Amino acid sequence: MRNIFVKKIIEHSKKNRNLYFLSADLGFNSFEILKDELKERFINVGVAENNMAGIAAGLALQNKDVYMYSIVPFIIFRSFEQIRNNICHNNLNVKIIGGGGGFSYGDQGISHNTSEDLSITRVLPNLKVFTPSTKSEVEYVFDYCFKNNGPAYFRLGKVPEFNFEIKNNVKIGDGITIKKGKDILIFSCGNIIEEVNFATNSLKEEKINCELISYPCIKPINEKFILKKINKINKIVIVEENSVIGGFGSAIMDILSKNSIAKKLLHIGLSDKPHGKIGNQNYLRKINNLDKISIFKNILKFANEK
Repeated sequence: MRNIFVKKIIEHSKKNRNLYFLSADLGFNSFEILKDELKERFINVGVAENNMAGIAAGLALQNKDVYMYSIVPFIIFRSFEQIRNNICHNNLNVKIIGGGGGFSYGDQGISHNTSEDLSITRVLPNLKVFTPSTKSEVEYVFDYCFKNNGPAYFRLGKVPEFNFEIKNNVKIGDGITIKKGKDILIFSCGNIIEEVNFATNSLKEEKINCELISYPCIKPINEKFILKKINKINKIVIVEENSVIGGFGSAIMDILSKNSIAKKLLHIGLSDKPHGKIGNQNYLRKINNLDKISIFKNILKFANEK
């Protein structure tokens, strides 16, 4: 996904001379072309993520269009105070791009893997939260943010082979319907969509038709879109590569609770514990029941419950 957004940044920077890009000493073999294109508008602050957030805020106060990048644990967890105080509370036009969401950096351990970032960024005032799942969704959310001011956070992972076309009439806050079905309604966000899509294909072989909806933006969420979808189906599944506390699933359940709607619900996500195991993303998904086989089995069991 990083290479896709780099191309989009370069494309937009040619039209917008106010665009600045900040990196915290990351992007080897990816950002060289970006640096050559932006020249003095590309700033490598070094291993200083907190300072990067302050520099980004200062540039935004000078009416610059600012994008800052690091991997998720460094740009969100390490710099949370600066993002909260300097960027969000002042509603500044800074786009925060975090690479390696979820278990993308599985071999690097707990310091590099993230299961809480969607939960903590959702609470920040003024901040939009994007979790694109595919190549098309990355392009879609960046095109939106090029045209709209204000702070935003992008959680990027590895781009899956699975992709789908996005129609022009999709609004930010709406889900994107990938498959239609009548038995199970599945909401998913981020590149776990590839595992979920596989599971829906397997469920179809079991005569269970799932409606699959991807959410590239989990804040804001269009409540009317959710309510329209859940009125048609009684069983709902939410899948995310994030903690089951405070993330995408919590946003959906808040809407159900607010509107006093009772549905049979299965929330598939990461449990409330430290995820300190070492291994690649596929291994870590498997031991946390987030791989395609586990998702398929859990939804199948849920579908067969009375």
